[in-house]
Amino acid sequence: MSASSVEPRRTVEVATYVEARAGLLNRNLRQALYDEGAVVMEDVLLTLHGPPHRARRAMEHRIFRRDFLRYYEQELFPAVLEETLRPFLEAGQADLVQFGYQVTMNLTADFAGVDRPEKSPEETASLLALVKKFSEGATLVHSTRDREGVRAEVRAALEVFDEQFLQPSIARRRKALAALDAGTITEAELPRDILCELLRGESELPLEPELLRREIAFYLQAGSHSTANATVHALHDLMVWGELYPEDLQRAKDDMLFLQRCVHESLRLRPASPVAWRRPVCPAEVDGAGPVDEDDRVVLNLHAANRDQSIYGPTADDYDPHRQVPEGREPWGLTFGVGIHICLGRDLDGGTAQKGRYDPATHQYGIIALLVRALLDHGAVVDAANPPQEDETTERRNWGAYPVLFPGRYTKKRGE
Repeated sequence: MSASSVEPRRTVEVATYVEARAGLLNRNLRQALYDEGAVVMEDVLLTLHGPPHRARRAMEHRIFRRDFLRYYEQELFPAVLEETLRPFLEAGQADLVQFGYQVTMNLTADFAGVDRPEKSPEETASLLALVKKFSEGATLVHSTRDREGVRAEVRAALEVFDEQFLQPSIARRRKALAALDAGTITEAELPRDILCELLRGESELPLEPELLRREIAFYLQAGSHSTANATVHALHDLMVWGELYPEDLQRAKDDMLFLQRCVHESLRLRPASPVAWRRPVCPAEVDGAGPVDEDDRVVLNLHAANRDQSIYGPTADDYDPHRQVPEGREPWGLTFGVGIHICLGRDLDGGTAQKGRYDPATHQYGIIALLVRALLDHGAVVDAANPPQEDETTERRNWGAYPVLFPGRYTKKRGE
């Protein structure tokens, strides 16, 4: 029986910001929240620990340089957004959950190295269905469905993904790498994505085919699942706030930096995972929990830590884009983590917090803010006849459906 399948002897929880942050930084604690979802998460970057994690992170981090993230946000993302949003605008309506998944999946696929040569609606729908299944497998610990049934579905989805998308993408990159070695293409012509970096470095850090498959599937689901949900939360929170303070809603439409602050506040209140689970790799001391050993589980309550009044003030439970965050603390709380397991896509999703001088031409706002801005620009409003529905397949507080309308555009009637 593996360590990941053994129930903990006891569970201890820390819930203050300082203690939870210290827990995230404690290198004697390994990731444990995704043990249940090992079918897609076993030994991927997020669940690795120690030297193997550092080695793979160093290789993949080459893709996450600031200049490249800015290129994705300012050059690649606008085209992906326009292409994905157009049919929804033509229909005059959208389910923001579906839209969010589509646009972020397309972006994440480029980032991960998954080609979609046809660019057809059918191809997009096929990949999207697979990615959603990977997300369901990754978050299995919070699933309300039969878990063995979900695992079987995830295994089947991985096989389809491998045949239809991953192997053709690998073949194209191997061909490009061979051309680079032969001197027929330049470094600049090489695909710049996670898959290409892993193939390029396989003599240094080889991955078994099944692990490579899980690694790319992990990037697809992590990038699309959390970003899509965060986008819906951010727009919802802003709309609710805007009903009380319409001047702030207008300011969010006119001022991208303020809109980014609105997104950061939503990210703080609604972390993608409300808790982080850790298992000690050896007897250790954990701030707020005392001594722990390998048989224990440490729960870092990120939801509570992000609402710690000693950090975020007496109204920490409330949404307030005007909140003054203490120097040295993150406006989004611990949502993206800290330390060795900090989310590599933090700046891509949330952008960079304003510090010192601000240049609107070079500042990175994050794709969540850009998505919300596009929806506001097109006048998105909640469909009063179809109220949003929570996702009942998971214990995480996400939206299962969030219908909106784009006034002034033709909206198809049901049955047409």
